[in-house]
Amino acid sequence: MSDPLGWPGHAERLARARARSGAAESVGWVRWGGAVVVEFDFRFLGGSVGAGAGQALVDAFGAAVAEGLPVVSLIATGGSRVHEGVVALRQLQRVARARAEHRAAGLGHVAVLRDPTTGGGWAALGAGADVVLGVAGAQVGFAGSRVRPGNGPEYTAEGQFAAGSVDAVVAPGDVERVVADCLRVLGGRRDGPAEVPRALGRLDLPGTGWEAVRRARSAARPRAGAYLADHFDLLVPVRGDRAGGVDDGVVCGLGLRGDRAVAVAAQLGTATGAAGYRTVERLLRMAGRLGMPVLTLVDTPGAASGPEAERAGVGPAIAGVFAAVAESPVPVTTLVVGEGGSGGALALCAPGRTWLTPDSYFSVLAPELAGLVLRRGDVAGVAEDLRLRPQDVVELGAADGIAGAEPIG
Repeated sequence: MSDPLGWPGHAERLARARARSGAAESVGWVRWGGAVVVEFDFRFLGGSVGAGAGQALVDAFGAAVAEGLPVVSLIATGGSRVHEGVVALRQLQRVARARAEHRAAGLGHVAVLRDPTTGGGWAALGAGADVVLGVAGAQVGFAGSRVRPGNGPEYTAEGQFAAGSVDAVVAPGDVERVVADCLRVLGGRRDGPAEVPRALGRLDLPGTGWEAVRRARSAARPRAGAYLADHFDLLVPVRGDRAGGVDDGVVCGLGLRGDRAVAVAAQLGTATGAAGYRTVERLLRMAGRLGMPVLTLVDTPGAASGPEAERAGVGPAIAGVFAAVAESPVPVTTLVVGEGGSGGALALCAPGRTWLTPDSYFSVLAPELAGLVLRRGDVAGVAEDLRLRPQDVVELGAADGIAGAEPIG
């Protein structure tokens, strides 16, 4: 099936490609570092995917399933092999089926997008990986350079990163190290729920509701970034909603603490938008497939509001996170590290496994907004009546406890 259409001169092209590359096809695979590594050779007819390359990809994912291994795809391809027509195109369906079986087995997939990664190789293999790494400067896009209208920055690894379709852009010399980090996390233990991080701010409790609000909003209070740096030894980024959106007020990733792997989603203190919630949902669904416990760090005055947020679908995006937490097959653990504002914060909270830091609060609405709804101007009094202090929230049964100087197992 190497020349299914009998395309004029194609057999000779294949012979020259094999002589030039020393390979039988444009795709080969090996076992390396506890993973099955798939590699495209762009010297072989532009790394194009025909029947032979499709079979190699199917075999690679099949071997990974049989041996319980993650897959690393080192992609460099111009897409489907035109000389093999629809036979080549149908390989994308075969690859998608092999990938689906690998995902169903709870195994991870890391894709490295080299120059170029276009067409079906991007859509059917690279774009759907759990972690997508783009090599700096690489051409990345569904449309190849010969068929697309223009050659703008959208068709680069950096452009795909900006659009939330790539998790990280990596310098060529750093690819092996970053891939090894990904495999370390994917190889970590995944038993039991995530630990609750230790509190990094003040350990005394606020005396009034308004004091709790002021402490949570203080610029001196440690943010989620400080908690991530303190709690994890390694964090592989999971960025973007895969629908063209990124919320820089949300950080997601796959982390390693000791030898334990934990998926983490953290709000950074801003109003969370639709792209942020969709990214969190993506992380939660991924963690469920991988059997990896989840830690969420909550800190938001509430969900983003206004016409732009509504057009972006913030309501359905929040609903997606509520559903992902409720349906999660793995334990979810939450620490509220700052503001817990309304449903925009509650969506990330785990029923039955939520803790608060002493310099946080949780409320049905921010006191100012609650005052507007209730037509009350005494914001401090509203904060007191809302019983939003961490100790109040625990007493009301809405949280399990207050974090202290040591992690909670």
